[in-house]
Amino acid sequence: MLSQETIEALRKPSFDVWLWEPNEMLSCLEHMYHDLGLVKDFNINPITLKRWLLCIHDNYRNNPFHNFRHCFCVTQMMYSMISLCSLQVKLSQIDILMLMTASVCHDLDHPGYNNTYQINARTELAVRYNDISPLENHHCAVAFQILAQPECNIFSNIDQEPFKKIRQGIITLILATDMARHAEILESFKEILDNFDYSNEGHVTQLKMVLIKCCDISNEVRPIEVAEPWVDCLLEEYFMQSDREKSEGLPVAPFMDRDKVTKPTAQIGFLKFVLIPMFETIAKLFPEVEEVLLQPLWESRDRYEELKQIEDAMKELQKKKNESLATEGSTIMDTKILLRFARSML
Repeated sequence: MLSQETIEALRKPSFDVWLWEPNEMLSCLEHMYHDLGLVKDFNINPITLKRWLLCIHDNYRNNPFHNFRHCFCVTQMMYSMISLCSLQVKLSQIDILMLMTASVCHDLDHPGYNNTYQINARTELAVRYNDISPLENHHCAVAFQILAQPECNIFSNIDQEPFKKIRQGIITLILATDMARHAEILESFKEILDNFDYSNEGHVTQLKMVLIKCCDISNEVRPIEVAEPWVDCLLEEYFMQSDREKSEGLPVAPFMDRDKVTKPTAQIGFLKFVLIPMFETIAKLFPEVEEVLLQPLWESRDRYEELKQIEDAMKELQKKKNESLATEGSTIMDTKILLRFARSML
């Protein structure tokens, strides 16, 4: 049973995702499905819901970043946004079911190595999916393999036509989390923003794609003590990949190279050119998110820029120190040579 305090905190982006054990996170996810009315509206067997969530947990690997806690993090942020943006008033319950279930499933069986690695290394996944979003296609396939098990099928009481719609919707949302499609998805959404129409299915689909994208990369929206450990986790996974790429003679992205990237440099560009523009776009449709979601991003950007200035100043100081030591060493060496020369003349 969740305490009233936890239930209230769960609806907020400030929720501390590091405080909970896996069984507690599973209870929180279960609560979300009940609280949103999904269990009642789609006649989901509560025992099947428990089994499905356990099976989801078991199909996330113990990667530094792309693990079950990340799945929980993304789903909890989606639950927060549903509340914050009053999405249950604006969207259908089928849309809410798609958003929540896609969030839960969006990184299933992630191997800890991104699409670029899969394609360059010509892995089984890249070959199977013809280099087109191999990971995201795999996450979708695993999600529906789990749902194909009768004891885990939370959609078993949904008729065939609505199920086909839900399945297609979940696939569309999970495939939208491929960052290679970021610019294309965001630009398409911007084009419809001024004339957004909730009765237009195409518009709603594009909104849902942007919503899951926001939640997937939303760590910096959270308080600093919750957000910062995720940066360390992500860099650890990046370094693990770049080390492997170096050993296999594959191209290495500079932002993943432990010899080239630091925490501030990793975050500043991502905040300025990806996160902030995307959340500013969503804030045009939902002005209520600005204070809760955008303010923390602006503060995070400013903090990392300050850290980079300190980092740059320290590097400059070290450079001058090294130059000074080199000059000193050279002077000592010149003095020793002159002394030897003087002795030889005596």
